[in-house]
Parts: sequence; structure tokens; C-alpha cells
Amino acid sequence: MQNITDTQRSAATQDTAATDHPVADSAGSILCEDGLRRPLWAAKDPLLREYYDTEWGMPVHGEAELFERLVLEGFQSGLSWATILRKRPAFREAFAGFSPDAVAQFGPDDVERLMADERIVRNRRKIDAAIANARAVVELRADGGLDQLLWSYRPDHTPEPRTMEEVPSRSPESEALAKELKRRGFGFVGPVTVFALMEAVGIVDTHLVDSHRRGTSGVWGEAAG
Repeated sequence: MQNITDTQRSAATQDTAATDHPVADSAGSILCEDGLRRPLWAAKDPLLREYYDTEWGMPVHGEAELFERLVLEGFQSGLSWATILRKRPAFREAFAGFSPDAVAQFGPDDVERLMADERIVRNRRKIDAAIANARAVVELRADGGLDQLLWSYRPDHTPEPRTMEEVPSRSPESEALAKELKRRGFGFVGPVTVFALMEAVGIVDTHLVDSHRRGTSGVWGEAAG
């Protein structure tokens, strides 16, 4: 899966000479026009900047909220995160506000409806996986629920990357969690996709150490930065 980390690395190789700002330095961060440092992937596109500044890496709890992130990470496979982010309102409408109970009841007619919806990513395997994942979430309630399962794989330490090359794309915890999710019937949950999910919902902090967002989740404290 091309997760947000892959987007970071791709963006970090792009030429920034055509603009007066932002400005990269040797640490791999970008000094933006507002005086704040961000990775390049979050420095230019206003939508991605807003997402980075207000949402990415902040702790997410709640079954529906985590189910949404899980589904969207699966749909991103092979695409840019910006594409998914722009389509998120349509995804929310098409997938009943990401209510696991509602999506778990989707049948063949719903699959065809989704395949005909030009506002979302029309990939039958991903749609089928989203429905299967909803059913897996419902079944998981009997064993503590999705929130408890995901957060139980929080590592003892979080990465401290100074450059984009130091940002990992997977971890022993994401590999173990991916294996457990697959065992429980989830799809599109490889270790890279799962690591991207862990980054997005604050289970790990992979903000560059000189980014203005480093340590702001409150999960890791000052020692993490």
C-alpha cells in the first residue's frame, strides 16, 4: 500500500525550487511561510496541510471512528492519500457514516450501488473488504472491540525520525497486528497499511522531530521528541 509515509518520501524528492516557500533544510523538514515546520507532503496542498495540522497522528478512539480510518487506508492502496481525503465526505455518505452495523448489512445491491458511485473509489475487492471488515468489527465486540485490539499493539517506543528516509513504513507491531486482523476476518490489512493506520490514529508518532506537530498527540510526552 502506498501509505502516507510513501507519500512523504515521494514528496521529499520533488523539486521545490519553483516556489519562494516552503523551504527545505538538511533535517528534512520544511519551513513554511507561517513559520512552522512540516514534512514536504504536508507543506503545499492546503487540504493535506489542514489534515496534518489538525488530525494526522492525534489519538483516535471509538469503533466507528477507527473503522472509518481502517476502511480508508484500505481504499488508499495504490492511490495518493490526497485522493482519498478529497473523497472522504462521499465515502462517509456511501458507507452509512461508517457505522459498522449498517455496513455489515450491505448486500449485492449495495455493492452494485457503490460500484456505480463515481464519487468514491470503485474497486470491487476494496468494497467487498470494507463490508467484510464491518462484519469482523461487529464480531470483535465479543472480545473487547476494535478500539481495544488496535491500541493493544501500541509499542513501548515510537520512532524519532529526523529525515524522511528515517520514517519507517512498517514495524514488528504492525506485522503482528496485521496478522491478528487477518485471523479475525479483516481484509486489506497488510503490515504497511496497518502501520499507516497506526500513524494516522496516534498509536505511533512518526512526525519529524523538528516538526511543529511532534509530540502534540499527548500519547508519548516530551521524551518522544
